[in-house]
Amino acid sequence: MKENWKQAEEDVKKNRQEIIEKLLRFSMTDMLLFWGENKDLMERQQRLWGPILEWAQQALEVRLKTTQGIDVPEQEPYTGDRMKLFLESLSDKELVAFFKAALNMRSVLLAAALVKGRINAGEAFEAAYVEELWQSENWGVVEEAEKKRGELKQELIDIEKFLKSPD
Repeated sequence: MKENWKQAEEDVKKNRQEIIEKLLRFSMTDMLLFWGENKDLMERQQRLWGPILEWAQQALEVRLKTTQGIDVPEQEPYTGDRMKLFLESLSDKELVAFFKAALNMRSVLLAAALVKGRINAGEAFEAAYVEELWQSENWGVVEEAEKKRGELKQELIDIEKFLKSPD
């Protein structure tokens, strides 16, 4: 496992700017920008996502617009610049963890919060999969989806361990 992380760090060193550019494009479609319409789901999203959006506003100096529709909300021009500065400030190790977490959770904001210790792996998982978890509570558990979520949760735990491990 440790060798996989070392290889990933080497890949980041070689492709750092390309990875940052991909993450910047991805950030404009972050899942935390797209809210549900069901009252109960929205309350959960507010409880889990609201603090992350507030943290991002302070820590990353970005104010992100959200929507309940499917169209990507247009962000202020400075948002990409602020996000790029944040990504460039990450060490190679942090960028590896960030990239893996962002892909796992479909959210650069949750990845940022995890990498910077604002949330732990369990909190990140709950926030990233709030809609799926809500659906399984309301309409029943799909075993295959439950198994996949368990694997994704373990990946987040592994990312958190990697971040806390000595270099």
